[in-house]
Amino acid sequence: MKYVLLAVGDEKVWEQAGPAEREAVFAGWERFDRLLKSRNADRGGEELAPSGSATVVRKDGDQVIITDGPYAEATEQIGGFVIVEARDLDEAIEFARACPSGTVEIRPVVEYQG
Repeated sequence: MKYVLLAVGDEKVWEQAGPAEREAVFAGWERFDRLLKSRNADRGGEELAPSGSATVVRKDGDQVIITDGPYAEATEQIGGFVIVEARDLDEAIEFARACPSGTVEIRPVVEYQG
C-alpha cells in the first residue's frame, strides 16, 4: 500500500540554520533515502518551496479568488513529501520514525482500480 509522508516543520528554523546544521539535515535525508531504497519502498518525493511562495485558488460558485501565500497561517508548514510503498501502517510508521523531519504526517494514498 502507498503512503505519503508529509515532512512538517518550522520554516524559520531552516532559514536560520547555519551551514553545519544544514549539512547534518542533508546527511539525515541521504540516510533516509538509502533506507527506503534498500527496502524497495521509495516511490518518489520532493522538497517544497517555502510556504510564502504558495498561491491559493478558492472557488465560490462561479467566482474564483486567487491569493498569494499559504492556505492557513501556521507555525509549522509542509516542507516536502515522500511517497513510500509499505505493507501496512506499522511499516509506514517505521519509515516515518526514520525520517529526519521533526514531525511527519502519514496519509494512505487512495488507489482506484481501472
